[in-house]
Amino acid sequence: MVLDLTGITAFADYFVICTGANQRQVQAISDEVGLRLKHEAGELPTNIEGYTQAEWVLADYGDLLVHIFSPKAREYYGLERLWRGARHIEIPAE
Repeated sequence: MVLDLTGITAFADYFVICTGANQRQVQAISDEVGLRLKHEAGELPTNIEGYTQAEWVLADYGDLLVHIFSPKAREYYGLERLWRGARHIEIPAE
């Protein structure tokens, strides 16, 4: 899921929110996002939090924040609910 936060908050324009089935998958998603953003867009994160525990990995790319949750953490924190005023951006199928 991608949320457009433009005009809603000053700290980020977009949230990418996704879920991995287990700790290894959360870390693998984080690794793949990092590799693709580096190789395809030349972007590196300014910070990554939560990678070791892999319940909620937050990768900060400036105006883009990537949230990768375990199923339990995603339900608990409910970012979609907290930011329900944000516009949802459709992700095209590959």
